Amino acid sequence: MELFFPLIIIAFIFVFIAVAVMGHRQAKARRAMLAAWAAEKGLHFDESRRRDMDDQYPGFDLFRLGSNRYAENFMTGTWATFPVNIFEYHYQVTTSSGKQTHTHHHHFTVVILQPPFPLKPLSIRAEGFWDKITSAFGWDDIDFESAEFSRRFHVSAPDRRWAFDVLTPRNMEFIMEREKTALHMNERQLMMPLRGRAEPAAILEAIATGTTILEGIPAFARENP
Repeated sequence: MELFFPLIIIAFIFVFIAVAVMGHRQAKARRAMLAAWAAEKGLHFDESRRRDMDDQYPGFDLFRLGSNRYAENFMTGTWATFPVNIFEYHYQVTTSSGKQTHTHHHHFTVVILQPPFPLKPLSIRAEGFWDKITSAFGWDDIDFESAEFSRRFHVSAPDRRWAFDVLTPRNMEFIMEREKTALHMNERQLMMPLRGRAEPAAILEAIATGTTILEGIPAFARENP
């Protein structure tokens, strides 16, 4: 019995070290994969970690959530004439239940495009359960002529006219073909957050979605923000 507890402690230490080593190897392999993909697409890769995304991209709520916020594995360059910045983002949320404390880690792959014309704040995401509940109390989002689009997506914008300018019938149809689409605009950029550490195929789809939406904004809306 006297040897039992020290053996348990040693076993836990070995398990902890093994998990840490495995995590390090997986992170290294992913960086190498992303670096190779970025080079193939003509993008610059930078693995450094930064904690100033809320200052770099004001107006995006994602970069103000939780604690221990940081971005890493940056892939930057130009795509379809638009400057693009792709990176992996993390924040954590700590909750307490009785005497227990739980830390939840949230990971995203973020794609940001910057068009040569000004934008306005706009948020488009899949309609959720709580959206349906709050709409019953009058806290509704913007509805469009397409009943299907309004049912499937939650749209909010301080300037409703801008939302209608951006969401042309063509853009709405394009978004409906992509069930998990989430798009957020500030005054300068379009941001698309992908949950988890996305694979290159998902990143490419997000870029294609973003460029199509931006290119689909009518000329009059671009000139009269």
